[in-house]
This record gives sequence, structure tokens and C-alpha cells, in this order.
Amino acid sequence: MFKAKQSKLQGRKRIAPEGSFREQLPMFVMISPFVIFFVIFTIIPILSSIFFSFTSYDMISSPKLVFFENYRRLITNDPTFMVTVKNTFIFAVVSGPLGFLLAFVLAWLVNEFTPKVRAVLSFMFYAPSLVGNAYFIWQVAFSGDSYGYINSLLLSIGIITEPIVWLKNATYLMPIIIVVQLWQSMGVSFLANISGLQNVSRDMYEAGAIDGIRNRWQELRYITLPAMSNMLLFSAVMQIQSSFSVSAIAITLAGYPSKSNAVDTIVSLMQDMATVRYELGYASAIAVVLFIMMVTTRLLVGRILSTVEK
Repeated sequence: MFKAKQSKLQGRKRIAPEGSFREQLPMFVMISPFVIFFVIFTIIPILSSIFFSFTSYDMISSPKLVFFENYRRLITNDPTFMVTVKNTFIFAVVSGPLGFLLAFVLAWLVNEFTPKVRAVLSFMFYAPSLVGNAYFIWQVAFSGDSYGYINSLLLSIGIITEPIVWLKNATYLMPIIIVVQLWQSMGVSFLANISGLQNVSRDMYEAGAIDGIRNRWQELRYITLPAMSNMLLFSAVMQIQSSFSVSAIAITLAGYPSKSNAVDTIVSLMQDMATVRYELGYASAIAVVLFIMMVTTRLLVGRILSTVEK
């Protein structure tokens, strides 16, 4: 009798084994809203952009299939596109790694303060990311008259004799936009890095001291960086996204098109084609090229950061 009951119980266990769909159903229900929104607002737009990039579409008439004509036009018949690619790469190469490095160094230094001081400094460094598109202070600072903060300072100490029209001079536009981009985008990376530093166990440093680590640089190389590699990757991805998508800052400060197209980016050109000229097919081709550039850079950065774990 006892053996019969035991065999029945074992049979019931075999009906719903560990890891079965029934046991995982609550998990699927919990993540389904995210998956649905991800598909609707990310996957479908990406696939739609790829499709429309092979068409001629103006939002009024039906899309007309033109195959690779938009891409041929990008490469051979649009000198503005090549200028925007160059500007975008300059932003990405300069502001991306520089912002990533500054964010980590600042987080590393701030992490050494007491909790109260650390909280205040963290808010100060993160504040620019909270203000959104508040570029008015930079327009005032780089105003082209003698009342602009920069011109006023340089005139008062005798470095210049007449105001410089900063935002209409192609020589100064790129450095100015890079500075403002760093000011705004570094906050998210800073917050991610300081969060990663806070989660590194103190026991690891004690164990490292026993194993022969003698200074802070060795701690950084062999303990801190490997322990927060995931946060470093997140910070790098955020910097890639922000550096490749520079547009609002350049348009607000320098207008579109800027002087000699000095700070026009791929995103600026894409917005102009889509919302002003209504060439949706061509704008989609630009978006696809930008997407490929960002994915390639992400894979390259991921490969570089993977060496930190070793």
C-alpha cells in the first residue's frame, strides 16, 4: 500500500518536472509587458526602417521600391552626408572615450569621500543629465557680443580686443559642441560607475592585500575593473549612444545647417530629410547606416572591455 502511494507521488512529480513551462509561466507573464513594448517600439521600427530604406516614400504616396538607390545616393551623390559622417566620427572618437574616462575617474575619486559628501557630489555631477535641453546658459556664455560670459572675460583680461562670434565661426564650433556634449552626457556614465564601485566587496580588497597587491593602481587593475566590468560596459554603451546621436545640442547652439556644415551630424541630416523634406526612404537609409555604425562600435568596445576581465 505504501509503495503504491509512493509510486503515485513520483508519477505526479514527473507530470510537472522542475523547469517546466508551467513552473516558468509566472516569469513569462512578468516579462511579457516589457517584451511587447520592446517589440513594438524597438524591433518593429528597426525592421520598418530597413524596409523603407529600399523605397522612395514621402508619407503621402505609397512606398515605391527602389532597391539600393538610396544607399548609392548616400555614397556617391550626397557630399553633405560624407561631411556629417566625418563630424559624427569626430564626436564619437573624442567625446565618447573622453566622456567614458572622465566619468570613471570622477566616480573613482568621489567614491573615496564620506557618504554625505559623496551624495552631494554625485548629485552635482549628475545634475546636467536632469536638465534635458537647457542649453540657454551655453548660448549666453558663448554669445557673440561683449555681454557673453566668455567674451566679457577675455576682453577684461586683454586677450582679445573685440568680441568673437563663437557660434558662427566654424573654427570654434566643434570644440564648443564637444564640451557641451560632455557636460550633458557624462552624468549617466558617472552614476553607473559610482554604483559599480559601491558594489565592489571590501573583502576582495582584503584578499588582494593578502595575495600581494600593494598599491591603489594594482587594486584598480586586478580588483576594481574586473569586478565592475558589467557596469563599465553599460557606461560605454551609454557613451556610444550619446556621442553618435548628437543633434539637439548642435542645432540649438549652431543652427541647421551650421556654418560650413562644421557640426552637422548624421542625426541632424536624418531629421532634416524626414521632417522637413519628407524623404522618408532616404532618411531610413541614413538611419540604417547609423545603426550599423553604432552596432559595430558597440562590438568593438565590448571586445576591448572583455580584456579587463582577464
